[in-house]
Amino acid sequence: MGRNLGSKCKLCRRDGMKLFLKGTRCSMEKCAFSKRPTPPGMHTRVSSKPSYYSLQLREKQRVKWMYGMLEKQFRRFFQVATKTKGATGRALLQLLERRIDNVIFRMLFTTSRESARQMVLHGFVFVNGKRVNIPSYLISAGQTIEIKVKDNTKKALKETYDANTKDRSIAGWLEIDKEELRAKITRLPEKEDLILPVNEQLIVELYSK
Repeated sequence: MGRNLGSKCKLCRRDGMKLFLKGTRCSMEKCAFSKRPTPPGMHTRVSSKPSYYSLQLREKQRVKWMYGMLEKQFRRFFQVATKTKGATGRALLQLLERRIDNVIFRMLFTTSRESARQMVLHGFVFVNGKRVNIPSYLISAGQTIEIKVKDNTKKALKETYDANTKDRSIAGWLEIDKEELRAKITRLPEKEDLILPVNEQLIVELYSK
């Protein structure tokens, strides 16, 4: 089960925009991107007009970093999307949003997808009453997601939820029960539900070469 263990702040600096990979830290003054928004490494020459290929690659890398995935797994998701009815790009984004670690993040009980991933790996997440400990598990419409933890942890998650609602909107495809740490999937997510804008067509063109 691979994941990127490098500096997440460097990923934001390399991409040129905040990807909010470190939760609340990204909104604070000590955020590395706020202090130094330039790409990491030596900067002797910066191209004023990037090539079309670099735009495609950057878009793919951005989405991959957002969801905390490595290349092999991301490409596998793309291959599944190509076999799905409809536009491949939109199908890919829907698959990524349906990952259980992303769902926990969108439920606002964690500050980042990484912490949501840890919650899943530690066995605190249940789908329709059954424990799920695979972060890439895909949810379906009508399912119920529940977080089962001790009372002191439950209190902390509720406080995190209250803090997150000040900066992040509740996903329109989730019906959340804050007191029970539970959410029902009312419909499948769409591109319009994303937190950050994504040009999925660039990713499709990159992988179609």
